[in-house]
Amino acid sequence: MAGEDEALVDHGLPDDALLAEQMAYYQARAPEYDRVYAEREDLRNLLAAADELPINGDVLELACGTGQWTAVLAERARSVTALDAAAETLDIACARVTSPNVLFTQADVFTWHPSRRYDTVFFAFWLSHVPPSRLPAFWNTVREALAPQGKAIFIDEGPSEAWREEFLAPQSTSTVVRQLDDGSRHRVVKVFHDPETLTGDLATLGWSADVRLVGGSFMVGVAEPVGERG
Repeated sequence: MAGEDEALVDHGLPDDALLAEQMAYYQARAPEYDRVYAEREDLRNLLAAADELPINGDVLELACGTGQWTAVLAERARSVTALDAAAETLDIACARVTSPNVLFTQADVFTWHPSRRYDTVFFAFWLSHVPPSRLPAFWNTVREALAPQGKAIFIDEGPSEAWREEFLAPQSTSTVVRQLDDGSRHRVVKVFHDPETLTGDLATLGWSADVRLVGGSFMVGVAEPVGERG
């Protein structure tokens, strides 16, 4: 294990290489992905919390994974366009969600650009996987995708959940190592945003955001571009 861990040490690994490794991890993890929802009651309860969020109209879901949240969105939206870069997770999502108002599309969020606008842009447990250096570009993409008066809604783990991860310290406070059932270990971006700090960071990027903790473990945010109300 020591030799394997040494190979995982982040010696200034470029974002592109790290994101490629993160992609490979989620492709390999697809058969295991839903296990956490079966094991954790708090996650299942969180799915029900979507009823309290301003999800409406035409919805764009970024990094939809296996469709756990897509099914919830489909019940609230006029239409859902759900994106994910991994064909392996999309196959599971397509089997799970067969609603006629849902369109699944394979696309890398970091290179994809919208061809239309949406009333709601939603992403769950994705923001923490965006490298800090990519945050401005990511939020620009979200802005491009939003219709006037549209809202970005996101859900993620709060700082109290950091104990679950194995950080690749001291080289990085935003890279973790995760192990799959086959014993393989993978580097993944994982940033635990503090709600107050994130609110300030978003303000700097031109967003008005309400970010709060839910149940102590999760973070829920609703953001609107400043000065773009139609």
